[in-house]
Amino acid sequence: MGKKFLRRKEQKEKKKIARERVETLFTLAERVFPYSPELANRYVEIALAVQQKAKIRLPRKWKRRYCKRCHSFLVPGKNAQVRLRSRPYSHVVVKCLNCGHIMRYPYLREKKARRKES
Repeated sequence: MGKKFLRRKEQKEKKKIARERVETLFTLAERVFPYSPELANRYVEIALAVQQKAKIRLPRKWKRRYCKRCHSFLVPGKNAQVRLRSRPYSHVVVKCLNCGHIMRYPYLREKKARRKES
């Protein structure tokens, strides 16, 4: 086994550990938010730092659960407002109630997948 193979194997292992840590931190943020929103926000900041350092992508379910501007953990109804809009294109509008930042996510792909199923 050469050095390159070992380095590649080490990198894969590091990324795997980083993914597990990010998952754990976001899960902890979800659990602790009702009691301590500040701690949940801190968990999100740590998870983003780990993700950035390891150069991994966040899963979509977590990517949409924090504010891109203030990095606070978003819970619809508590500190986030969620709306559906159909014009000019179908999208979900998420507004952070801490900083007022607005994020838009299209849901055209989900509509297409649902149409194919039926």
